[in-house]
Amino acid sequence: MCYRHAQQFPLHRIRLLSTTVPRYEVKKSVSKIWSSPEEAVKDIKGDSIVLSGGFGLCGTADTLIGALAKRPEVKNLTCVSNNAGVGKFGLGALLHSGQVSKMISSYLGANKFFESLYLNGKISLELTPQGSLAERCRAGGAGIPAFYTPSGYGTAVQTGEIPIRYKEGGKEVEIPGKSREVREFNGKGYLMEEAIKGDYALIKVWKADEYGNCIFRYANQNFSGAMARSAKMTIVEAEEIVPVGTFDPNFVHLPGVFVNRVVQSQTPKRVEIEVLRDDGTSTEPKDEAAERRLRIAKRAAKELKEGMYVNLGIGMPTLATTFMEPGTVIHMQSENGILGMGPYPTKEQVDPDIINAGKETVTLLPGASTFDSCESFGMIRGGHVDVSMLGAMQVGANGDLANYMIPGKMVKGMGGAMDLVSNPDQTKIVVVMDHVAKGGKHKILDECTLPVTGVNCVSTIITDLCIFQVDRQAKKLILTELAAGVTEEDVRKATGAKYETSPDLKQML
Repeated sequence: MCYRHAQQFPLHRIRLLSTTVPRYEVKKSVSKIWSSPEEAVKDIKGDSIVLSGGFGLCGTADTLIGALAKRPEVKNLTCVSNNAGVGKFGLGALLHSGQVSKMISSYLGANKFFESLYLNGKISLELTPQGSLAERCRAGGAGIPAFYTPSGYGTAVQTGEIPIRYKEGGKEVEIPGKSREVREFNGKGYLMEEAIKGDYALIKVWKADEYGNCIFRYANQNFSGAMARSAKMTIVEAEEIVPVGTFDPNFVHLPGVFVNRVVQSQTPKRVEIEVLRDDGTSTEPKDEAAERRLRIAKRAAKELKEGMYVNLGIGMPTLATTFMEPGTVIHMQSENGILGMGPYPTKEQVDPDIINAGKETVTLLPGASTFDSCESFGMIRGGHVDVSMLGAMQVGANGDLANYMIPGKMVKGMGGAMDLVSNPDQTKIVVVMDHVAKGGKHKILDECTLPVTGVNCVSTIITDLCIFQVDRQAKKLILTELAAGVTEEDVRKATGAKYETSPDLKQML
């Protein structure tokens, strides 16, 4: 408001927002506090779209989900969430109660019950890249019906080849996937994703006031802010409910205009995967497989240079930090909303709101920042991350990557991987993996036989036997380094793709 316009409003008519505003009684008619979670969810109807915030068990609205699970008559729900909980925790409670008919998610992970329901035709699943899922929710709340993204371009997400639902028993497809419209911008391919709008959103926050203003804590923000903005009815459970005027307006993450109801959270926080520093960073191999992984990680660490912004995928890539030179400054990004991620914690440092993309407990380094999933994947798709390091089931000589499903047998979900490899011209994509699968099956092929995660995106392949550089323009492999004790003949037998050998072939250090 400019000074001239301000003169039209007497000061006694203006309520100034300030942390120094004294506490006063909020009119019952405008307070958004509800007496119980059961009351807050009592009018949720079946056949609704329910948006559920959280990443694994971090930031999941367990109190509200538990209240909804007590209403088994509320059926045929379409639930939108990054994943579907663990066991009977998180959305797992609604899966086990049979109230969910469809999930829109990016990741099943180790949730075998969810995977079994899908593969046996008992539930529908719309697999969506993690960044696209966040952006679809954000767009829904911002009045944007659709948008173009590079994530998933050239994959089964674009073509609609991932079935939404199998017939009972899982042998035939009942509902096929939906293909996306594609378009080219500046010589690069994009696919169109439609916005998601929910009937209800179930959201967990750290603190909320009586007007519904909310603050999240560390990495428990994830999808929740975008989902809260995209629902007709947003119901929040807060760890702490505070009087109006408590918050500094600069630090409100979710303004009350997007929140309809607030209840007191009654469910203790859970740590999904507790990994401690002594267990997670040991460089002493326990067996031959562990020794092989550490050897790969040690070489992978040399790809990380001072000052880089780096995203390390789940599993073997996270071990690379163990072998960095002491004092090296690398800014680690985790797609669930962390920049400046530190090592695994000690027992005393464990915090359920500070986890990595693998849902493992981690720490934050000085200078770290936390943010929501929309911000995180904007960094990734926008090419602001220097290196992305991932595992793989298969890599093609043309630079294609496959790492998220075996049709009809195993569906982990792409998670954030399709977003992580969506801008290879600006973000270097490094694959770290065993050279062959169990039984000696080739993982490096002329062309991937599994559904691809990204097309022509990989620049470097680091295995226990060697290193290949990928000439992405010529779509060919070049052998540049050999592991100690490994011959080129060993590599040729273990590789299912043609490749060239660099005249400057070196030994892996």
